[in-house]
Amino acid sequence: MKKAMVYIQSGGPTAVINTSLYGAVVEAKKYPDKIDKIYGSLYGVEGLIIDDLIDLGQEDDETIELLKQTPGAALGSTRYKLPKDLHDKQYMSIIETLKKHNIGYVFVNGGNDSMDTCHKLSLLCREIGYDCMVMGVPKTVDNDLALTDHSLGFASAAKHVVNTVKSICVDARVYKRGKVYIIEVMGRNAGWLTASVDLLPEETRPDLIYLPENPFSVDDFLRDVKKLFDEKGNAIVVISEGISFERDMTKARVDAFNHVQLGGVGDELADMVEVRLDLPTRSIELSLPQRADPLLVSKVDRQEAIACGTIAVQLALQGHTGEMVCIKRLSDEPYRVEYVPEDIAKIANAERVVPPSMMAGPGHMDESFRRYCLPLIQGSVDIKFENGMYKSAVLKRIKVK
Repeated sequence: MKKAMVYIQSGGPTAVINTSLYGAVVEAKKYPDKIDKIYGSLYGVEGLIIDDLIDLGQEDDETIELLKQTPGAALGSTRYKLPKDLHDKQYMSIIETLKKHNIGYVFVNGGNDSMDTCHKLSLLCREIGYDCMVMGVPKTVDNDLALTDHSLGFASAAKHVVNTVKSICVDARVYKRGKVYIIEVMGRNAGWLTASVDLLPEETRPDLIYLPENPFSVDDFLRDVKKLFDEKGNAIVVISEGISFERDMTKARVDAFNHVQLGGVGDELADMVEVRLDLPTRSIELSLPQRADPLLVSKVDRQEAIACGTIAVQLALQGHTGEMVCIKRLSDEPYRVEYVPEDIAKIANAERVVPPSMMAGPGHMDESFRRYCLPLIQGSVDIKFENGMYKSAVLKRIKVK
């Protein structure tokens, strides 16, 4: 029996989230005898709740092809948290949407919290006996998803961070007496992205690196910065947005999953350096370009993003549900992986941080981290330009009635 599929993008975008969508759409089109309609849910699961779907099957081939080099989330995203009670009226609305459009395959592309959504949708279909396969596709620049070697989007974000920090280091050291540069990197409570700068050779490497997995002392930080500045005439520091120290968080915002909205730690530390050490300082927050740079996309990341979207469709057609496509590393050199489904219940809301075994001490990573991370940022991708600007996909967004 033919059924429709719907694709959901959720959480923070990455440079390859639309690449997984490309992989899923292209693969689904190979099975017209099983998948007769290909839908996208606008703004994550909210589109299922209010029946706001678009027909991806009516997009032209060029637009679908351009998804591979389009940052952001082409379908729109959300951080909406579904209620715990599966009998809540929102779930009834979701089921009505699924039944109305004969949807038998649901794909959720996201991180930890999005996998919570994926898990709840699979439980819902199972509980009411609705025949629908629900599969997760991994995505987060934070690289903190459990049970997968790494998350889609991390490699490209790491490549951006490494190369951007290298450029900052080269530029900042041109003066005999410069400044204290504090560079803030994304990652929440996991320091994977921040740790990636340790891949840089000594001559273009920052002086200090701080991960949230390690205790952070403001006094030690200020002492180290002053020592470096006295010796070199400048200091370059890379910090994770998730490092913990005594801060005024009374005005901090939280999202639907009760996560504190991080960011701004670099500015706070820069103020401390200026006030307490009386040194010239510049705070640099790498911000959104870390996850939205199509020009420094890792070839490995793109290939694996396509593969995960493709394999999610294949597994759903085989009857898999309540699982996420995970990347299992077979070897570092040559770099080889395979793709395996894992129970979504073991992934939803879990968090994987940088293990102590990959750290060689404060601010330095072990060789095992280099073997882990270096293969992921390899290779570049072809980008189509027009008038000096990269081309991006603009969906027609034809609504499903």
